[in-house]
Amino acid sequence: MTERAQEAPDTAWLRSAFMGVQEELVLKLKLASSSIGHAPTIGSVNEDHWITVFRTYLPKRYEVATGFVIDSRGARSDQIDLVIYDKHFTPTLLDQQSHRYIPAEAVYAVFEAKPHFDKDYLKYAGEKAASVRKLHRTSVSIAHAGGKYAPKKPFPILAGIVAARASWADGLGKSFSGNLPTSGNNELNCGCALDHGAFDDFDGNVNVTPRDGALIYFLFRLLGRLQSIGSVPAIDWSAYAGIIDSDTL
Repeated sequence: MTERAQEAPDTAWLRSAFMGVQEELVLKLKLASSSIGHAPTIGSVNEDHWITVFRTYLPKRYEVATGFVIDSRGARSDQIDLVIYDKHFTPTLLDQQSHRYIPAEAVYAVFEAKPHFDKDYLKYAGEKAASVRKLHRTSVSIAHAGGKYAPKKPFPILAGIVAARASWADGLGKSFSGNLPTSGNNELNCGCALDHGAFDDFDGNVNVTPRDGALIYFLFRLLGRLQSIGSVPAIDWSAYAGIIDSDTL
């Protein structure tokens, strides 16, 4: 064996380990589906499994929770299964148990966790995304030793869907792509159907990866996209204070 061959990287063990994470999640979702007879409870358990996976693989600067997104004008989104938001600079508000009320300025991405991909669930996830994207977001300048950083323009909020599988015979094929919302506030940027693969549009077009290793591929692609976004805008807390000061109260 040549020296070059001896030095070739051995990634098989790492790929196997990553695929094991995916299979473990598949089993958990199947167990929830088969052992819990109450549909809302199944949904809640599945959300918790996905939240655990996201929290495990995203850095601590990001938090993941179920909740509502709110803005400084009093508007509120639909309830969102998984919200990825800034944990370092922005507190959540009006929290009730495990449900969060998250300022729109803090939000990086929103996901719906469903039993499978189909036409109705894709449409539903797009509508949930739109309820967040239409909210008002503030941004103010930040003081530093040499002066001030200009207000950061709010970035487009990412949206997606995660599930155990796709319902179509061709998986994430033509049936999927023909029903995927790809424009406007309803656009879905990424997602993962564990039994069939993952997708994202981070390179400009919708790309689909096969089943094997799809979960970790999806998470690493999402992480790379989040890194490219950088920090959230500096929230204008005076705008939220204005709600308390309002003459309408």
